[in-house]
Amino acid sequence: MSFKRDGERGRNLTALMDFYELTMAKGYFNNGMGDTTAVFDMFFRRVPDGGGFAIMAGVQQLIEYLESLVFTEKDIETLRRKGFDEAFLDYLRNFKFTCDVWAVPEGTPIFPGEPIITVKGPVIQAQLIETMVLLCINHQSLIATKANRIVRAADGRAVMEFGSRRAQGFDGAIYGARAAYIGGCVGTACAMSERDFGIPALGTMAHSWVQMFDTELEAFCTYAREYPDNCTLLIDTYNVTKSGVPNAIEAFRREVLPRGFRPKGVRIDSGDITYLSKKVRKMLDEAGFEDCAIVASNSLDEIIIRDMLIQGAKVDSFGVGERLITASSAPVFGGVYKLVAIERDGKYIPKIKISENVEKITTPCFKNLWRLYDNATNKAIADVITLDGEVIDDSQPYELFDPVYTWKRKTVTDYTAKPLRVKLFEGGKCVYECPDLKTTQQFCKEQVATLWDEVTRFENPHKYYVDLSQALWEEKNALLSTKVKK
Repeated sequence: MSFKRDGERGRNLTALMDFYELTMAKGYFNNGMGDTTAVFDMFFRRVPDGGGFAIMAGVQQLIEYLESLVFTEKDIETLRRKGFDEAFLDYLRNFKFTCDVWAVPEGTPIFPGEPIITVKGPVIQAQLIETMVLLCINHQSLIATKANRIVRAADGRAVMEFGSRRAQGFDGAIYGARAAYIGGCVGTACAMSERDFGIPALGTMAHSWVQMFDTELEAFCTYAREYPDNCTLLIDTYNVTKSGVPNAIEAFRREVLPRGFRPKGVRIDSGDITYLSKKVRKMLDEAGFEDCAIVASNSLDEIIIRDMLIQGAKVDSFGVGERLITASSAPVFGGVYKLVAIERDGKYIPKIKISENVEKITTPCFKNLWRLYDNATNKAIADVITLDGEVIDDSQPYELFDPVYTWKRKTVTDYTAKPLRVKLFEGGKCVYECPDLKTTQQFCKEQVATLWDEVTRFENPHKYYVDLSQALWEEKNALLSTKVKK
């Protein structure tokens, strides 16, 4: 599903915005400010679950939304009833998106404070899209981050996203499956996500299948005849070790082996899975089915999976549902969208938001984002936010410093500096082609591998540094001093 296809079904999402975007837009319009060029950044302040990093996702859906901005007559009529004047309604009726947009590519590890999306253009346009910028990126980045944690906990074992029925609405199921795939899941239970995104749809049977037959053995044999080349049986409907495994073994012998295939697996969906998996593994091996995989499901997450494996669980793959698709342990990503500059007489005037909460003070100016890699290890050293136009010359030593504890400094050499963001739109026209989802998933895996283990650990991860260039730090400090004095 995409916003374009939604449009074909009559669902136009242009008006999916907070109402104050419209009240501000009308104010800009009526006061002659609508064409003022403004620069907005999206960034987030904290990594979910106390993790060391997050995963960028949702860029493709943001692109599709921005390509489809049209205020319908129904939208116009709704706003007319709210008291908006005709001149402003005519502006919306003829609305055309002309902004420039930059973004960190999907699958990239991202860190708090970084400008992961930047929008530059007429302030009305840049303001009106705020809600959907945040909605697209916040949701999918949250789920991709959770999925990546679960995949890493599984330590090389396959993880399947099984959460469609527990998602926060149908969009949450469909786009959540997409984000989970970027984060490293091998497939999804959501059939529509295979249709629309090419994500492998996976699954075999529910307990109701077993209950429909007079005996568990009959249920297993019938299913095995239908799918002898891909036979995975759910063995916990009645009793895993007393009936489930013995009946599965008998069904494999009767219906799978005679047809020239080997059984694919058995699934345990309840009970003490660690304990049961050891018993099941022993029974399958003794029956000659050493290659029959054991799949575990039932309210799993990265902590449970990690503990299961530490305790010696004999599980080959995991189906993870509600705690993944809802990111239930930390269900809010918390990205924000803030004005950082306006253009006046050909120059960018920095803008800053000051708060009693230091973490809420924004970093002003039109900026760029870089990642520095150690050439000897290919590991990421730090990220650096610079003024737009600044270039980090990696042929020369570069001094990093903590933007808060400025005496903490480090000079790096033998490194490669890479701009992290790509340009999505130029003058309102899309200039970026999203990679296919499999490529994005592989890119994510490769980029996470560039992080040190200390950054990727689940508990008390090492803080990855996001520094400011000297020039940007001076701009921010000068602006802070000026505003505080006022």
